[in-house]
Amino acid sequence: MKEFTDIYATPGAFSWSELSTTDPKAATEFYGGLFGWRFETMDMGTGPYHLVKVGDTSVAGVMAMPPDAPPGMPPCWGVYITVADCDATVSKAKGLGANCLAGPFDVPTVGRMAVLQDPQGAVFQVIAYCPKS
Repeated sequence: MKEFTDIYATPGAFSWSELSTTDPKAATEFYGGLFGWRFETMDMGTGPYHLVKVGDTSVAGVMAMPPDAPPGMPPCWGVYITVADCDATVSKAKGLGANCLAGPFDVPTVGRMAVLQDPQGAVFQVIAYCPKS
């Protein structure tokens, strides 16, 4: 089996994890203390976004709960799976019984993504990343 080296260009690879939480400051303190993670804060246009750094590599993100989150939604980690074509993947997922909870939509300079829910209720994100320059 061929090993992949670029998770952002390999369809089917888990490529990003993201924590949505009611208290990003407390979360970064907890996870930083637990795993030794460093954080680099940036503005993605929706408020502060905290990149999780292991060494010099960004491996995940921490953000405040989205304003359109359902009332009472608990903090949760989400996973992103790389796809070649976000819209085609959403269409195929729907045909297999999934629900599309959000998207597809563009994230400037990152890619095109959607939030899906499998027939058993598990939620995950798919993303087609922008080509590297």
